[in-house]
Amino acid sequence: MRSIKIGLSNLDTTVGAMRSNCDKLISFARRMSAERCTVGCFSEQVISGYPSEDLVQWRGFVEQQWRGLIRFAEATRNLDTIFTLGLTAQESNKVYNCAAVVWNGKIMGVVPKEQLPTYEVFYEQRTFSPGVAGRVTDLNGVPFGDLIFRFPFGTLAVEVCEDLWTADGPTMRRAYSGAELVINASASPWRAGMVDLRRKIISEQAATSQVALVYVNKIGGQDSLVFDGGGFMNQNGEMFAEAPRWREGLFSCVIDLDYTTRKREQNSAWQTDCEKYLSTNPPVHVIECAGRVLFDMTVPNKLQTSALPRLDARAEYFEDLLSAMTWGLKGYFEKTGVFDRIGIALSGGKDSVLTLIIAWLYAGERFAGLAESERVAAIRDFIHAFSLPTRFNSDTTRGISRQICDELGVSFFEFSIEDAFAREVEATRQMLGEKQELTGITKQNIQARIRAARMWNWANSSRGLFLQTGNMSEKAVGYTTVGGDLMGAYSLIGNLPKTIVIELLRYLGEKYKWPSIQTLLATRASAELEENQEDERDLMPFAVLDDCFALFAGEKLMPLELYQAMRAKWSDEELKKLHPEYKPGMLKEWVIRFVKLFVGSIYKWVQAPQAVHLGTLDLDRERALQLPVVQSLEWLELERVEEKDEG
Repeated sequence: MRSIKIGLSNLDTTVGAMRSNCDKLISFARRMSAERCTVGCFSEQVISGYPSEDLVQWRGFVEQQWRGLIRFAEATRNLDTIFTLGLTAQESNKVYNCAAVVWNGKIMGVVPKEQLPTYEVFYEQRTFSPGVAGRVTDLNGVPFGDLIFRFPFGTLAVEVCEDLWTADGPTMRRAYSGAELVINASASPWRAGMVDLRRKIISEQAATSQVALVYVNKIGGQDSLVFDGGGFMNQNGEMFAEAPRWREGLFSCVIDLDYTTRKREQNSAWQTDCEKYLSTNPPVHVIECAGRVLFDMTVPNKLQTSALPRLDARAEYFEDLLSAMTWGLKGYFEKTGVFDRIGIALSGGKDSVLTLIIAWLYAGERFAGLAESERVAAIRDFIHAFSLPTRFNSDTTRGISRQICDELGVSFFEFSIEDAFAREVEATRQMLGEKQELTGITKQNIQARIRAARMWNWANSSRGLFLQTGNMSEKAVGYTTVGGDLMGAYSLIGNLPKTIVIELLRYLGEKYKWPSIQTLLATRASAELEENQEDERDLMPFAVLDDCFALFAGEKLMPLELYQAMRAKWSDEELKKLHPEYKPGMLKEWVIRFVKLFVGSIYKWVQAPQAVHLGTLDLDRERALQLPVVQSLEWLELERVEEKDEG
């Protein structure tokens, strides 16, 4: 039995913090050695933090990572554990995303990533060069290239993130060349549905390549990206162990590599394919690693994934969303180093209340180590909620604002902006002169802009992080004010559809039993910028709006196809339940309205602050929907929708 202990680290690193990141690495490495791990695994780009984006174009940024790798090797000289970790390296004037193998104070080799993603949030081909199959050279006296490593316990291969996700990646080639254990160093951002997809891909790759595959991931927030950590250990297609997600720490378990050998011997198809490959291709270059290694372990065991009871699908979905937004806030607040507290313009509506709750969840974790009385005082001083009403804000929403702040124990302040609103209305009328009229929309926007200006002024003087509170649905169609509620330093729910906002609040209400949430859920959504305003009456039912967004922006349907799909999904009776004023023909009007508003509002949402990435379809021109701001409606052929028979 070749039993070895694998250690997985989930580290929250900061981009550019080379020294601090290395301090963490060395600390975790010593813990792995103390726990007698044979192999200790760290994530992609762990020395520099990820993603470092264009910073790798600075030679000094890359050179510091190599110095960090040398420092790590020297600090682990007296440890028997083998370590794998990610960094950027430069060779022959090209920059590579790499995984290094370190053992007994020596850098045994550096392996560049071959598959560079250029989809969704990734742009790696912009800055990195791909590794080349079969190429081996020298980097600062260290073997560099397509390598595998033969240790006394067996043969190890390392790869980086996307190498696992493609059929033509290096995993199979290295398995055919003798690798039994493959370590994948990843920095894979969380998105809804991503965890199940990882399990599927890892199982398929481990089964196809007949290897023990270890996947280690980064944790933490970086700009708009959030990483959930976790990790997987899969032997020959069977998921052996999973590390808990959303938790920084060290996790380990024991596996038997003889099991992989037996599975290979029993798989005649794999044996045949291996012989065929090696008859026409040279094997991957082997680095011989002789010396003392810890591998006389106990029998294999399952990893304890979490102390929490297993969640149902609904609870798991919402808890993942909450964890992603909380970690996103934590990363943005703490890693920028420029904020002391958090501020929220609290309207008493669903969006701002949900934002407040997420900030409160983060504060609870931030001050968890304090005594109860100190923790309560710290949270109250840390989160500041401001109600800035005019005559249009109802007693109900103002009451919700006060009540939820009392229930959460955060600071609440109410300052009327009625006088400022009146002054700005008059000033704008004077600027327009006698030939132009002040529009109703302008009056609405003036209120939003006064609130934003006051929040920014508070933030400037208090070193406060001003959180933007808008949702993705309203942002997508421009139901928001540039210079007003669209503004803020960071957004937690800017990529969350309104229908999910509502259901997430329902879930939180069930979990925490706050009375204010039940009152809130009973209210109809309203910007409260004029008398008797209702958001769904101004726009369309949120369920319809979110479907339009998913089909048009996500599935890339043309407007006529969009209308046909919506017509097939929604009956008139169902639409009547959503919108009491619904009449036949309104669905067509809504589809056309959505498309026009969406295209005409791109110039708005590109000005919004960074928002936590929560799915593959986010409103982010940098990392998701790269749409031109300036474009004609002609290509949409909206006339075909207008001409379409309602039946």
